[in-house]
Amino acid sequence: MIVPVILSGGSGTRLWPLSRKMHPKQLLPLLNKTTLLQDTVNRFGRATDIDHVVVICNESYRFMVAEQVRETKIKGVDIILEPVGRNTAPAIALAAFNAIQDEQDPTLLILPADHDIKDIDGFLDAIKLGQSQSDSDNLVTFGIVPDMPETGYGYINAGDSIADNCFSVAGFVEKPDRATAESYIEQGSYYWNSGMFMFKASTYLAALERLRPDMFEACQNAYNKSERDMDFIRIDEATFENCPSDSIDYAVMEKVDNAVVIPVDIGWSDVGSWAALHDIGDVDAMNNTIMGDVEAEASNNCYIRSESRLVVALGVSDLVIVDTADALLVAHREQVQGIKNIVEKLHNDGRDEVMLHKSVCRPWGCYQGIDSSDRFQAKRITVKPGAVLSLQLHHHRAEHWVVVNGTAKVTKGDDVFILSENESTYIPLGVKHRLENIGKIPLELIEVQTGSYLGEDDIVRFDDVYGRHGA
Repeated sequence: MIVPVILSGGSGTRLWPLSRKMHPKQLLPLLNKTTLLQDTVNRFGRATDIDHVVVICNESYRFMVAEQVRETKIKGVDIILEPVGRNTAPAIALAAFNAIQDEQDPTLLILPADHDIKDIDGFLDAIKLGQSQSDSDNLVTFGIVPDMPETGYGYINAGDSIADNCFSVAGFVEKPDRATAESYIEQGSYYWNSGMFMFKASTYLAALERLRPDMFEACQNAYNKSERDMDFIRIDEATFENCPSDSIDYAVMEKVDNAVVIPVDIGWSDVGSWAALHDIGDVDAMNNTIMGDVEAEASNNCYIRSESRLVVALGVSDLVIVDTADALLVAHREQVQGIKNIVEKLHNDGRDEVMLHKSVCRPWGCYQGIDSSDRFQAKRITVKPGAVLSLQLHHHRAEHWVVVNGTAKVTKGDDVFILSENESTYIPLGVKHRLENIGKIPLELIEVQTGSYLGEDDIVRFDDVYGRHGA
């Protein structure tokens, strides 16, 4: 039995301003109408023997992950919530401990959530070969056949052949300089490190216990103290905080003698930058990748994306232009790796644009900022059919609600009543209140907040169906 384990904890800062800390790239529809996470899950739609996946993410992404996986072709999912980030080796250990329950020992297929693969059939064929090597208690990694001397990836050096298109691992090497990368291409035995792995859960845990007993023990204790909450497995925070942080490459793969590499040529990309998105996207006659409401004239070799309004590019070359509701990026294609430094500077300056979009997802729906000033802000709120917000109050603000579409059930203090389209209500400061969509269509309303403090942390929750607690 194969259980895909999808690592979905990264922040993707190189794809700002579309990717934000609280809405990272793997949860965005960057290539088509589905997100990178959904694309990763949907690759198994053709493999009839795979009907369950495990996703590892942090607390902040849990409801977006759950909703996105629910919309895929795979019906069974466990979502393991990391209370703190400890890199890939501990994350995979948690998945392995979860997999060996009830005396099972499935093969784990470890996949990042934010990669693109064009040749799905080739990918599934490689998994079958990986399964045979996993059954022999080997630790499998998949190496990407390089098509250029890339300096942004680590490499795997293939050793002796042990089966058709399968080799022992002679070594892992760090990201090389240009000359070294060119020598790797000439030698022909070096492959890009894809970050994809395959092994039996017991094989990985045995290697981790031997090589990093401190990490093994911390992960085992943290998992044993975990709790189930709906689709989520909540890992004990106090225990997991004490776990060392390390990647699977350093902690395990570089130190074992039963690591094997399977070279694959499957149209792979790690979608690591805007330049990479241009390279794997559809291009027009002028080699431009165009997404959204864009008009490009006398322009070439550009990636231009609009999320909300018309963008016009005239007589420009080799640019990345990404326009969102609250931020605009204009960069030369050869400089996009520096976006990470810009995001760090914006974070140090306390800019909200690195954290959230104007439109913010919640488990019950979403809200979008419309306007704001020192003592007021207006939002457009959309609540999914059947969804209900928490019973809450605010110490520093009052709220005015105007229903523009759908039917709302409102709790205000001791009163419970129905609001329909064009009806409104006022929630005074300090009064308990709740909003519920009792209709069959999305509920939309305009909320105007007034008060001395309008931050999202001015919420005291008394009851919440999504398990969010406190302020």
